[in-house]
Amino acid sequence: MDQYSAELDTVFAALADPTRRAVIGRLGRGPAGISELAEPFDMALPSFMKHVRLLESSGLIRTAKQGRVRTCTLERQRLAAVDGWLAEQRAIWEARTDRLEAFLLDEQERAETNERHREP
Repeated sequence: MDQYSAELDTVFAALADPTRRAVIGRLGRGPAGISELAEPFDMALPSFMKHVRLLESSGLIRTAKQGRVRTCTLERQRLAAVDGWLAEQRAIWEARTDRLEAFLLDEQERAETNERHREP
């Protein structure tokens, strides 16, 4: 497995959980402290910290401690790598569906031409 695939696997695994996706969504508006991020979730802080650590180990967020406050920041370039991969996949599938559409239109045209030639 190449490094690019391993990195994508790590990011997608981190994004598989709705709590972590919500944290990413919140951090999209700017940095936030752990307490602020944890507030909307009905879980103990140690449980929430597991989500934070996973997001950090995936490279999606960075944390920094200043005094007693730990602040999280979104690592946007990591999301850009995922966006790049998704764009590649979208282009591949759009090309495939375009070819399928062209094939089906060609088949329909042939069928109509054959039908016209059969008519007396």
